[in-house]
Amino acid sequence: MSPAATEPCPTVDLIFPVRGRFLPRDHALALKGALCRVWPWLEAEPLAGVQNIKLVPGLDAQAMLSGRTKLLLRLSRERATGLLSSPAIDLEVAGQALHLDAPHVRELVPHTTLYAYHVAAADADEVTFMAMVSRELTALGVGGERVCGKRQRLTFDSGAATTFSLMLHGLAPEPSLHLQQHGIGPHRLLGCGIFIPHKSAAAV
Repeated sequence: MSPAATEPCPTVDLIFPVRGRFLPRDHALALKGALCRVWPWLEAEPLAGVQNIKLVPGLDAQAMLSGRTKLLLRLSRERATGLLSSPAIDLEVAGQALHLDAPHVRELVPHTTLYAYHVAAADADEVTFMAMVSRELTALGVGGERVCGKRQRLTFDSGAATTFSLMLHGLAPEPSLHLQQHGIGPHRLLGCGIFIPHKSAAAV
């Protein structure tokens, strides 16, 4: 039996219910800043990642938050356990008030299909991006089929840059867990390279 089947994964997702009214659609940088002010150690955590908050669809620069909005923070099990006893947290993100209620832990589990909303790219060329993806996945020992999705612009610390969404499917259990732990590419605290289970390739 494989280690993945007998040992708990050292990385978990901490899920915070979120209360608030609005956020900018491009909120990743402001959210990272707000979280790092609360938890200064976050930037030094090598595998920490933040999933961008899901917003109500639309074209306005400011988007509404639904009543079921969640914040996903991917952390080492040790760090996550330490935050479970934290009180509720109030943040200011790009001038908008957000309230994070008490979190709960969600275990990472193997899944044959994984999806990342954003993976950072060196430029807007899809061929170059997929070559980078192939190199990083090979280094992690992750196979499967890869489907490049939507090209987007995201504000990083150094300015706006290109990201692509990415679907991987046909993954074996251990590589699936390994990819969820490590992700690919930089800017994990800006929501890049964070893979979550998905049921269908239609999201790409």
